[in-house]
Amino acid sequence: MSKLQEILEYNRAFVENKEYDQYKTTKVPNKKMVVLSCMDTRLTELLPKAMNFKNGDIKLIKNAGATIMHPFGSIIRSIVVAVYEFEADEVLVVGHHGCGMSNLNADLTLEKAIQRGISPEVIETLTHAGIDIKKWLHGFNSVEESVKESVELIKNHPLIAKDIKVHGLIMDPETGKIEVVVNGYEV
Repeated sequence: MSKLQEILEYNRAFVENKEYDQYKTTKVPNKKMVVLSCMDTRLTELLPKAMNFKNGDIKLIKNAGATIMHPFGSIIRSIVVAVYEFEADEVLVVGHHGCGMSNLNADLTLEKAIQRGISPEVIETLTHAGIDIKKWLHGFNSVEESVKESVELIKNHPLIAKDIKVHGLIMDPETGKIEVVVNGYEV
């Protein structure tokens, strides 16, 4: 049985048994917060539990490294929408120790892409088009600096109101312990 078929069969039973009832909520987050965190599998359940977030409490945005790559990309767009359409008044950027985006070896990642059938010519074309693909894939050297950079980008974004509090946190993916890198109330 395929992974998709397993999901569809489980979903059919989930809906038939009305298991969704326990998750009903509104589009507006109860805690008026938006959280940008890493897509690391260790954080899927740990982050909400360690931070006391339940279904409906927050708007959760996940990507590789909890990083903002472009000031007008999809991450910032999602934060802007959360602030103005869904009443979020605080933003938390939550990085974590041992992140796979820390010192990611772009050459190795590109080699894996080539082994999976991406032609070296495609990579060359992107490079000639002015895309620094190795920089784009690299990630960051320090989780602390990456979190600070994302916090600053959000705080100073021309579409983010100055009264929005932006915090930077780092989580231990083993224990859920949180360190404050930037306290948005003190800045």
